[in-house]
Amino acid sequence: MSLLDEQALREVLTSLSSGELVGGLRGIEKESLRVTKTGDISQLHHPRCLGSKLTHPEITTDYSEALLELITEPMTSTEALIQRLHDIHTFVYSCIDSEMLWVTSMPCAVKNEQSIPIADYGPSNVGMMKHVYRQGLARRYGRVMQAIAGVHFNYSVPLSAWPRLYELAGASGPLDEFISESYFGLIRNFQRVGWLVPYLFGASPAVCKSFTGGEPGAFEEFDVGTFYLPYATALRMSDIGYKNVHQAQ
Repeated sequence: MSLLDEQALREVLTSLSSGELVGGLRGIEKESLRVTKTGDISQLHHPRCLGSKLTHPEITTDYSEALLELITEPMTSTEALIQRLHDIHTFVYSCIDSEMLWVTSMPCAVKNEQSIPIADYGPSNVGMMKHVYRQGLARRYGRVMQAIAGVHFNYSVPLSAWPRLYELAGASGPLDEFISESYFGLIRNFQRVGWLVPYLFGASPAVCKSFTGGEPGAFEEFDVGTFYLPYATALRMSDIGYKNVHQAQ
């Protein structure tokens, strides 16, 4: 029996407790550029008061030294998760002085490739490996695309639910293999209906002209410094974002 058909779904909903249905672990990874009050990407090093970006469990950097990544621990409570992300934001703002966090996924004004500093993790082997990896990304895709920020939502099904799901699926073989196969099935289903997420929640229909080198392409002009697409929701997931031909190669 497939867990994807309607009858199986009814059996899952009636067989699992409310705690098992909503009690999975959730986590958020949120990226934001540090920018100056003039709207330029910060050229300052990672603030010391934020701790070591190589080892801090909640505050690190993604591609750029200016691209902060805020990470919550896994939680079962959605309210507690959002509050923790808020608390991390509050702490970050206490450390970045006159800088701000850019709120959209598409970057602010980009003067040139060199204005996007690659993250530096120090002289340790792990730190150097991270830095060299980012240098490789710059050579392959360019730094500008790597300055695009994003929010990653992580979820795991409660461990207590898996034996019952295994039984309902009529599965055979080791339970851990069934769990892995089920997660891959979840990923495939998300790929199938994933367009709905940016459609409902996307909030980046515009981009600074500097991102495209001033070339309009399919964009329309919003103002002297901005291009936009009238029906766009998340340019991060468009042909100029992370879902483009260069990334697919």
